[in-house]
Order: sequence, then structure tokens, then C-alpha cells
Amino acid sequence: MTKQLLLPLAAVLLTFVTARIHAFLPTHAPPSSSGDRVTSSTLLGMDKKGRQVGGFGKKATPSNIRTKKTTRKLDPNFVYAGSLRPHDVSPIRIVDPTAVLSMPDYAIDGKPKKKRETGGSTSSYSDIELKSPEDIIKMRAAGRVAREVLDLAGLQARAGVTTDDIDEIVHAACIDRRAYPSPLNYRNFPKSCCTSVNEVICHGIPDSRPLQDGDVINIDVTVYLDGFHGDCSEMFVVGGRDALDDDGIKLVQATYDCWIEAMELVRPGKNFNVIGKSIQDRVTPLGYTTVREFCGHGIGSVFHTAPNIYHYAVNRELEIMEAGQVFTIEPMICEGRSDPYMWQDDWTATTVDGKRSAQFEHTLLVTEDGVEALTGKIDSSPIQFWERESKVHKGVWLGTSKDAMERAGVLNGALQKQIRVSE
Repeated sequence: MTKQLLLPLAAVLLTFVTARIHAFLPTHAPPSSSGDRVTSSTLLGMDKKGRQVGGFGKKATPSNIRTKKTTRKLDPNFVYAGSLRPHDVSPIRIVDPTAVLSMPDYAIDGKPKKKRETGGSTSSYSDIELKSPEDIIKMRAAGRVAREVLDLAGLQARAGVTTDDIDEIVHAACIDRRAYPSPLNYRNFPKSCCTSVNEVICHGIPDSRPLQDGDVINIDVTVYLDGFHGDCSEMFVVGGRDALDDDGIKLVQATYDCWIEAMELVRPGKNFNVIGKSIQDRVTPLGYTTVREFCGHGIGSVFHTAPNIYHYAVNRELEIMEAGQVFTIEPMICEGRSDPYMWQDDWTATTVDGKRSAQFEHTLLVTEDGVEALTGKIDSSPIQFWERESKVHKGVWLGTSKDAMERAGVLNGALQKQIRVSE
């Protein structure tokens, strides 16, 4: 799940409420221009000096056990940027604390208490936590569960199925694995996953709208297992490749390829600024834009923590990557303008021009010899057309470390056998 960084901007007809993340409320037509700003799909707020001041969807009301509904009156004349409209949202699904191994500190009242990691070590020149061997074992387990749940959710991306149906499956699958669905009540987010369809950039709230053939949907799943979060998202095409137009195919493929290229750069000694530059350099010549308002994030026992992972070129030195760091890379790439346009639910961020957006995400561990996707695909995971057709990396990508590449080789070999059999 992404993290949003709110910076000052001179934007016509946009009002950003700095007291909470995702909080600008358009009441008329989408704006025609915007200033330079930085955010992320996790919604982590920043002040003028770049210090973290909040987290994903910064709101604060109880939801999991106690429920508080907003009393703000919605504008009936609100203008939407694209064709999507909000539909009915079902009641919040409850988690029995005895059914999961542990509950995050925000589960009851919606307010995250820990602002940064406290259990691991840090280097002498960085505030980014270095996970201990024990932490990594638990994060591998959380990442595996997140992957299993995401795969189950993706199977339901079919015409006629609602995103609320998908949320119900995600919720149940998390509990079945004794994991808490991390988005639920995080700063009062009302559901157990995010479902972002077509022009929705991120943080779409699952509702009663039935999916339609040709829809592109990002399903973002995060689980909290035994004290640690695992976070991943993936694109799914309703009706499959044949239901998607050529422009949609190109958008998803470009998003996947720039994501893989950026992850391939992760290794000890690299500056974090190489990630965003790689993404921007790949998508810009293709006519796409990369969202600046949402970024990736560190993750562990805290949902969103240091570092901030920018998906665009940053012309300054950032922190240096070290073995033991864990963070997400999750670029959001748009057909048109990348400016986010917020719905009145204070969560759903769409493109300002109503054109489509795509996104992928892994939780990544920096290893001594490269990087490993803790949320990487497993032998039961479906392979998508963009993985088969990628000119950057064909087949499933699990990382660049020796262990990750060996596992990917075995997995891709098995998948190739399945493809030959089906043909």
C-alpha cells in the first residue's frame, strides 16, 4: 500500500488539507494545472522540510471495534474526472482478536501509535532500520501470506463480481491464516484491501460496483502477521488480455517493465535516488507520467516508515541501500496527467483527466548480494501476459539475489511446462 507525501503546491481549484492525508476535496470540475508535489499510495504526510508528519490516509476514527461515521455533508454537485462513480459500501468487517496472532496498534481506534521501527538496528549514517534475522523470518512469513491472499483475490477479478466481494474474500483469507488485514481501520480506512479500477490511482474503497470486461484493477493487499506487515499489489484485467484495448495493454506492460527495471537496481551501496530516475526515464519517452503524490515506503512492524521511495527522478542524494533494509517499490503510471483528484471519501485518488492508471508493488528485502521479493509469486500463482511478454524480464521475477534467482528458475521452469501442456 502506498504512502502519500503532502507538500505545498500552487494548484488551481485544489485544496489540500494538511491536517490529514488525502484531504483535498474538489467541489467543481477537475483542475487544469497543478504544482510540483510529492506523495505516495501509502499516504505518508511530509512537512516543508521533508519530515514525516502522518501516515496513509491520515484520518483518525475508531472502526474495527467501535465505529464513528463522518458527519460532513457531501456535495451533490461534485464533478468526477472519469466515468467511475462511488457505489454502496458495506459495513465494516469485524476481526475477532482471538482469531489472529496479533493486532496492529491502530486496530481499535484507527490511530497508529508507532511512528518508526524500534526493534532492529540502524547504521551510523541512516535512520532506516536494518531487520534482524528473526525479523526477516517473520517478514518472509507475512510476505508469503500476503501473496497467497492477493492470488486468491485476483482470481475473483471477473465480470459481475463486485470489489466488495473481493474485499470479503481478502478479509476471510487473512483471518484463515491468522493474519489481520492491515488496511482495515488504518487511519479509519473502512475495508480490508484497496481496489483501484481504471482511472483510480490508488486507495479505492471496495464497494458494490460490479466489474466489467475490459476493466483494469489494482488489488492492494497488506497483512499483519505475528507483529509484521507484508504488502503487495498487482494488476488484473477483467475478461483477460482479449478484453483489453491496445492502449490498456501498453499501459500495463510499461508499468510492469519500469517496476521490474527499478527493482533490479536494488542492492547494497546504491543510492535510493536510482529507483525513481529509472522509472521516469523508462515511461516518459513512452508518453506516460509517473505519480509524484504517492510513494513507496519502509515496512516492518510499522506499516509505513522510513525510507520514502520516490517513483520519479530526485535530483539530490538520498540514503544508501544496505542489507537488511525492507521497503516497497510501487510505481503508479498514468496514460495522461498524473495529478491526483480526490473523491469526497478522502481516500479514492483518481487521475485528474479520467485516464487510466496502473500499479504493481512488492515488499523487498535488500540482501548482501542483491534483493529479494518477500511477496514474490509462488508455485500456485497465476502468470500474467505482461510477465510472458516483458522485454525486461520474461517470467516470474523474485529478485536478483542468488537464492531468489534459483527459486525463480525452478518456478519459471514449472510454469513453462504448464504453458506447453495447455497449448
